[in-house]
Amino acid sequence: MAKYTLLQFQAEYPNDAACLARLMEINYGGTEITCPGCGVDRAKFHPMARRRAFACQECGHHIYPAAGTIFHKSPTPLTKWFYAMYLMTSTRHGVPAKEMERQLGVTYKCAWRMAHELRKLMASADHGGTLGGPDKPVEMDETFIGSRQKQSDRRARGSNKITVFGMVERDGGKVRVGAIPDTTKHTIENIVVENVKLGTAINTDEHPTYIHLKDRYQHSVVNHSDKEYVRGDVHTNTIEGHWSLLKRAIAGTHNNVSAKHFWKYAAEFSYRRNYRFSHLVMFNRLVGAFALPRLQES
Repeated sequence: MAKYTLLQFQAEYPNDAACLARLMEINYGGTEITCPGCGVDRAKFHPMARRRAFACQECGHHIYPAAGTIFHKSPTPLTKWFYAMYLMTSTRHGVPAKEMERQLGVTYKCAWRMAHELRKLMASADHGGTLGGPDKPVEMDETFIGSRQKQSDRRARGSNKITVFGMVERDGGKVRVGAIPDTTKHTIENIVVENVKLGTAINTDEHPTYIHLKDRYQHSVVNHSDKEYVRGDVHTNTIEGHWSLLKRAIAGTHNNVSAKHFWKYAAEFSYRRNYRFSHLVMFNRLVGAFALPRLQES
């Protein structure tokens, strides 16, 4: 695993100027570029003293590398934003907002907002592409996440559980997880067809909603109701392992999450799993996501 230590992070991003220079490099290719104002090729841009901006040496044209990003109009120093990114990519179980508040020296409200903006950034950095293909079996499963509920409360107010569906490629492949409205055939089949290549070998449990997938995929079923969990190469243990980590992290780190914000937590844990082999890649990809299309709305 390629590690990225705190000392390495502090050496690379010692101050706001270093963070802003990194944003300039990501969005504009550095500080020697063709000036949008005067058109001079390889014009030098110098950092401005009191603004998050660079000015052209030839004509004074201003460029704001943080414009349109999560830093836009944020009074929080860039070093704290970058350190928050480091914290969220150097842990297995996530960082609660109270811990971020203590480490960054900001208010709880600020820490909570920063954490959610970074989760949305993780979702944008990890989005795209389809799963499966030749020699890439995909496991899929559904689960329910939420606090325990008395039977009387469930009858009176309905279930407070979040219905979650996930897919994962075998042998270190990517995982994709998200909340769904229900587990009907129409909902599940549309998600699978959109995210998994046709003809891929897929493994599921015996839930009846998966029956019709055999028309499009090489569908193998493991029968959990008969206490069958592995049959040769047929199992759903990989995705169930992800459920275990996700549920324990939510219960132990965040205590509980709302249905409204769950997609952000799901994206965070998927991102962390998909790039777990290198902390350096995980952090740099998150920083590089500022060059991607704009983030999703809350």
